[in-house]
Amino acid sequence: MAEAIEHSVVETNGIGIHVAQLGSGPAVLLLHGFPEIWYSWRYQMPALAAAGYRAIAPDLRGYGQSDAPLGIQHYTVFDVVGDLVGLLDFLKQDQVVLVGHDWGAIIAWNFCMLRPERVKGIVALSVPFSPRNPHISPVQRFEKLIGEGFYYCRFQEPGRAEADFARHGTKAVLKTLLGSSGRGMVAPKDKELFDIFRVPDKLPPWLTEEDIEYYALQFEKSGFTPPLNYYRATDLSWRLSSPWTGARIQTPAIFITGDKDVVYGFPGTKEFIHSDNFRKFVPNLWGVTVVPGAGHFIQQQKHAEVNELILRFLASILPSRL
Repeated sequence: MAEAIEHSVVETNGIGIHVAQLGSGPAVLLLHGFPEIWYSWRYQMPALAAAGYRAIAPDLRGYGQSDAPLGIQHYTVFDVVGDLVGLLDFLKQDQVVLVGHDWGAIIAWNFCMLRPERVKGIVALSVPFSPRNPHISPVQRFEKLIGEGFYYCRFQEPGRAEADFARHGTKAVLKTLLGSSGRGMVAPKDKELFDIFRVPDKLPPWLTEEDIEYYALQFEKSGFTPPLNYYRATDLSWRLSSPWTGARIQTPAIFITGDKDVVYGFPGTKEFIHSDNFRKFVPNLWGVTVVPGAGHFIQQQKHAEVNELILRFLASILPSRL
């Protein structure tokens, strides 16, 4: 699979974005999360290409082989959506279907909100659309609901998570975060996150030592600070997005998560996903699927099920060349 994938660097929005591509036909833009890179779509890209679609999987800014601007202020959702609009312009793609996981889902939802005319549909994995609360910022909300020891809150302090990760090494961090599927990411006040984690003795079947080697090579190049800056720019994105308070996502959409996903277990998330309120803000939501036994990295762990759901959705909204 790796030999068939085309790799290039596209200059967009003032930086270089590394992009992996496979196949031809209607474009599907695959957006990874944390701690991932384009490679997290290694199970989806061949399936999409075989079905007659063009799979486009960039390393988001700050990740892997893409450029990493210095400063938290360069990692708002507006910056990242701007990169992607420039990427699509370069590739001469007027419209695409977005498939996003974790932070990639957040970026995909915001892309739909900011530039809906460029999107034919969205497949969001793990993270549902979150309507903007004008009264409390996202980080303040997490602190109130879960506490200051929650990983999202801990990640706010520049250098703290980096120092915690450095004590264990890149491979151990990735094995733990990917292999544990994000479980137990709340630390007591007097401890760091990796004081409560244990590196798994055995990797899950969908994740090999070779996969970890590849991920680690990319994260050793970029470091963890740029990816962590997505978290640190959350409240800045919230402040800048005030004109979109109350905005709805009109794009045709499906949402996929696992019943073991850490995000599915956040306070209020499960209730919101299955409520009419979710459909109020995403009125063209075509369906919600909760995959039994699936954790957070669902597109890797349950790739056959996820591929089937993506392809079924694609077939319903746009034709392939086959």
